[in-house]
Amino acid sequence: MSEKYLGESIPKLGFGYMRLPRKGDAFDTEQINRMVDTYLENGFTYFDTAYVYQGSEEALRDSLIKRYPDRAKYQIASKLNLMFCKDKQGMEDEFNETMRRLDTPYLDFYLLHGLGGPSIQTAEDLGAWDYVKGLKAAGKIKHYGLSFHGTPEDLDGIFTKHPDAEFVQIQLNYLDWDSEDVQSRKVYEVARKHNIPVTIMEPLKGGKLASESTPAAADFKKADPDASAASWALRFVADLEGLVTILSGMSTYEQLADNVKTFKNLKPLSDADRALIAKAAETLRAIPGIPCTNCRYCVENCPQKINIPALMGLYTDYLVYNSPDILAHSYGFMTGQGGKAKDCIQCRVCEGHCPQHIEISEVLAKLSPLVDR
Repeated sequence: MSEKYLGESIPKLGFGYMRLPRKGDAFDTEQINRMVDTYLENGFTYFDTAYVYQGSEEALRDSLIKRYPDRAKYQIASKLNLMFCKDKQGMEDEFNETMRRLDTPYLDFYLLHGLGGPSIQTAEDLGAWDYVKGLKAAGKIKHYGLSFHGTPEDLDGIFTKHPDAEFVQIQLNYLDWDSEDVQSRKVYEVARKHNIPVTIMEPLKGGKLASESTPAAADFKKADPDASAASWALRFVADLEGLVTILSGMSTYEQLADNVKTFKNLKPLSDADRALIAKAAETLRAIPGIPCTNCRYCVENCPQKINIPALMGLYTDYLVYNSPDILAHSYGFMTGQGGKAKDCIQCRVCEGHCPQHIEISEVLAKLSPLVDR
């Protein structure tokens, strides 16, 4: 990567607008405004939203753009989700809707959203890369790139075909660093090979690595009683090179304040710190969960239309991270198109189809009191 790279001067705590605080079904406007004020007052500048984050673009407009009209003081990133687009006009309509919602004359960063697997070819078929290049040429966006959920080989192929991509947003945290599914290290190394600056998402793995109730968190607390579990995870990511920023989807003012404290007093990792983080990853991986492989053989014949694999994974997260907040955040989304854990009638039809012989009805019975309130 060149001596100066895109995003080098941007402060490394980014404000993700996907998990904003709420009061009931509405956004907690007062708390969001306070979070934005504190974030900006401490010198941070990067805000991330997306067309598909329901209400997020409007919330960013109201909490930031209307209240801080000097656009040169901060950066805004949003995303083009191709699943809603059938042609160039569809992309144009989505971009125009994003700009209407935000009510801003330009975007600093615009991403092809969630490329990976079949969506990589969808972007080619729609001419999405040429479309975002055109937006930049027209002055509607300053930089274009992608957010990525796929294999290192796929990302290498994208950059080989599109070396003009200006940045990439990837999932990376200490638990996924050497995982077989996310492969954060290998994906990051592909970006470095191509000299592509990196924005990090999921540095706390959806808030799971911020839990103070795990054995790993207890080890962190012994090493530094004043540091949060979240701060250790964020420092792991901040130690990497070539970063644009590190996005944190902060849901409370307290989370924002803790993250600001971490980045305002950022300490490089020592060898002992790296060893402790590696041990934390091993500790979390060793906690037994539900051995669901997401084969989905159980789903088709469920009379209650319960998304069983998703709920098996959610209960595993609870066993590993012991965080009720994780359950609350994910459960509504996972049950929005089907039955809830409490709807299980214990017919056990699912169990007859499960290659792993999971006692699904019993797991749902344990999960239900935690989430069905």
